[in-house]
Amino acid sequence: MRRLLPVFALVTAVLNSRADILGLHWQVYLFKPLATLALAAIVLHDRGASRYRMWIGAGLVASLAGDILLMLPMGLFVHGLAAFLVGHLCYIRAFSGDVAGLRAPLLIGVPVFTAAIAMLAYLWPSLGAMRLPVVCYVLAISTMSWQAIARWWVRRTNDAAFAAAGSLFFLASDSALAANRFAAPFASAGAVVLVTYYAAQWAITRSASGPMAGKTDPQRA
Repeated sequence: MRRLLPVFALVTAVLNSRADILGLHWQVYLFKPLATLALAAIVLHDRGASRYRMWIGAGLVASLAGDILLMLPMGLFVHGLAAFLVGHLCYIRAFSGDVAGLRAPLLIGVPVFTAAIAMLAYLWPSLGAMRLPVVCYVLAISTMSWQAIARWWVRRTNDAAFAAAGSLFFLASDSALAANRFAAPFASAGAVVLVTYYAAQWAITRSASGPMAGKTDPQRA
């Protein structure tokens, strides 16, 4: 069963992306939650899960809630944003649990936070009442990416590299989503957002499913 989960996640992600691009809403309602649920199952399937895996699994479950809230035609954008914010807080806890956290090199975060501030400045005139929620979200996702990159900088393992790459894909996905929603809508937004989003979640899932995921390197801790 565990070997089939990655295939199932890939197939449902592709089917959801196709349905979203073609405007087949009932298929989006089916495939979108199934894709994220499969990724969460990959991480949480292991009964001997480390704390790292548990926090990544919790982040994927929160992302699942965000996926559902954002796809519903009820104007639940803020609720979906809040769910993803919780997901990023879970990811921050995972990435900062061993060698990053308050000990993470601050300079590594400079490019991430600089890019986040630039995007926020670009969006600011168009945000209106969404300014506070978006600022909170940008702070959370930027911190998440900083912690993921800092963790890779210290550990230099493949699993940590997957997490760092996933955090950057997440930044790209949410930047495209925000630009399309608030500032400058563009035709390929749906495809760009979904491809980078699934790349982000897959990479973060992969970081928690390797044999060394979540194990502290005593020589680097």
